[in-house]
Amino acid sequence: MTQVYETQAERTDLPLVVMPSVLDSMVEPIRSQFPQLHDIARVRMFEEFTSDEDAIASRLRDADVLLVGGYHISDDLLRRITGHGPNGADEGHVRCIVFCGTGVASYVDLDLAREFGVRVCNAEHYGDHAVAEHAFALMFELIRHVGELDKDVKAGNWAWKGGDGLQLAGRRLGIIGLGGIGSTVASIAKAFGMEVGAWSSHVPEALFERCGAEPVADMNELIASSDVVSVHLPLIDGVTRGIITAEHLEHLRPGTLFINTARSEVIEPGALLARLQRGDIPAGLDVFDHEPLKSGDAICQIPGIVLTPHVGWRTDGAFRELTRQMVECVRAFLTGGECNVVVHE
Repeated sequence: MTQVYETQAERTDLPLVVMPSVLDSMVEPIRSQFPQLHDIARVRMFEEFTSDEDAIASRLRDADVLLVGGYHISDDLLRRITGHGPNGADEGHVRCIVFCGTGVASYVDLDLAREFGVRVCNAEHYGDHAVAEHAFALMFELIRHVGELDKDVKAGNWAWKGGDGLQLAGRRLGIIGLGGIGSTVASIAKAFGMEVGAWSSHVPEALFERCGAEPVADMNELIASSDVVSVHLPLIDGVTRGIITAEHLEHLRPGTLFINTARSEVIEPGALLARLQRGDIPAGLDVFDHEPLKSGDAICQIPGIVLTPHVGWRTDGAFRELTRQMVECVRAFLTGGECNVVVHE
């Protein structure tokens, strides 16, 4: 039976905040933040993870605010939980959606939410260090094969036949997108002794200087001149969706490491798969066109690449900051303020 955590259940005069599905790692961090909503809202959290739409809709029947993370809200589910489905308000009346992450556009149709008069909020910069560190974890696995070496040694195979490792120091890192995560990656790379170049269209020049990155105005030039290319663009419809094209990827030199811990949708559909299938680009990917990734997916069949299940953001520090921002967004909505609003009601 699903365990349900609830606060001030008797205060039916207060609006209801519901988290219908939660990752195990988030239970305690978010519980610790709920006292901030005392006398502002009731809170109900279902302490299991599910992406079943019927279960989610049922749990949200009386909710005013939805806390969501780890699953997509289909257009049909959005209609149901906001009272725009076939059963009207009897099925839901959510007025605010707070997303536990930054790239909310990948998980809910923002235009439809705006049409329904629903506020949508996200979290900002909570995972800058977490995702930056994961980008380097992928790089190191590609160049030092620690996971494979561990398995070999435990199996009694001392002689490694996979070739010698590569060294990051002295190599050039090309960063696409120099926001919070990209600039953190740049700073870490400089500490490793790497040369850093970056392409970014919406950051001040002072930021390049502050994190030690050389500005490169042409993305093709950046890609062609780099030994490692790491993507850190946010997904913004009409701006960054599909901004990295097949033509850009043609400028990857054989042997260049390609890292994406941002969003798969910032790359032209099908372009990365086609480039990697040529077999000359080691890649580390944490994001995919379809999640969760199926074992038979074409990208899983490509040798020489490392895949992780969209976990770059999942660290203890990121969870603490993420849940703090989520609760602050709820508090602001219910008290007439604003916090991290992506779509206004």
